[in-house]
Amino acid sequence: MRLSDIMGHADLATWAERGLVIFLVVFGVVALITLFRRDREAMDAAAATPLQDGTLNEEQATRQSGARE
Repeated sequence: MRLSDIMGHADLATWAERGLVIFLVVFGVVALITLFRRDREAMDAAAATPLQDGTLNEEQATRQSGARE
């Protein structure tokens, strides 16, 4: 019995297919959670973060200090 015979009968392609299915399920769940269970204010604040000039307003400063504690 040669190694090529063993590997040929191991049916390794199913592991790649299983991995793809698991990835797609997890991706779909995360996408659905992101789209349907979102806090609009928090997402808008996070989206605007790269556009800020580096200074925090009072609301953001209190939110950050509360998150650190």
